[in-house]
Amino acid sequence: MIALACFSPVARGAILERLKNGENLTVAAIGTSLTATDWGHVPDGIHPNAEGAKGIMVPSVQQALQGQLTMAGAVDVPWFKANTRVLFQGDSITDGERNRNDCPHLLLGQGYQFIIAARFSALYPEKKVTFINRAVSGNNVNMMAARWQTDTLDQKPDLLSILIGINDSGIGGGDERKVPLDQYEQVYDKLLTDARAANPNIRLVLGEPFYLPKEGHKEGDARDQDIRQRQAIVAKQATKYQAALVKYQKVFDDACKRAPAEFWTADGVHPTYSGHQLMADEWVRTVTQFFK
Repeated sequence: MIALACFSPVARGAILERLKNGENLTVAAIGTSLTATDWGHVPDGIHPNAEGAKGIMVPSVQQALQGQLTMAGAVDVPWFKANTRVLFQGDSITDGERNRNDCPHLLLGQGYQFIIAARFSALYPEKKVTFINRAVSGNNVNMMAARWQTDTLDQKPDLLSILIGINDSGIGGGDERKVPLDQYEQVYDKLLTDARAANPNIRLVLGEPFYLPKEGHKEGDARDQDIRQRQAIVAKQATKYQAALVKYQKVFDDACKRAPAEFWTADGVHPTYSGHQLMADEWVRTVTQFFK
């Protein structure tokens, strides 16, 4: 393990150039070609000083600098063009306690949508992509439909990402917000029809609602069956409207093999920061593959 920041600017430039020329560099090979000055923040060639410790730790110099090369020449993706408007829509999972008072650094809220926006805004600042969040905590599909014109169509998105359904199932918001399965499908379908009518070229990204086991919950019980039926409805809509389908349930189910459910979600519904990172990664992977 070695810190990237440990190299002097001159050394980093030299190594980067050699990588560009196709050399297969190892830590040992680089180490023998550098002077003490080149090592900068590693006085003895082994132990970083305070400045060196600030560097990002990586498995090898080659992997790290190759990552910088990839980042610098990041491959463009079709759905991420100049002046694109990306809109996130849904319930509390996407709301993320977003600020309603035009505070620039809090407008997107905390969560997967923020991670996605931060990543690609940093990668492509020159594209001036606008990321918008209009999700509202506690919403079911009917409540979202009531504000569809103002919070979705009037925003004129080029890419629309939707995650709705946990409150409709009665899991997130209680029975008073539960929406029958047939109504959930009909309203969802109408919203997508309206979005496509407003912008025939809109790119749609549908996230399946998900639920993780918690105390008293057994896989296959009424709650589990309901949410899985809603997942099937969303998958059906994705096929009908040629939308990217983000399969969050599998991501979390797989993650629960590595750590308990409470590590990924606080209550079986709302992701922790670790859970939101899983969601962001899967969103990017799915969307990039689908719209390539």
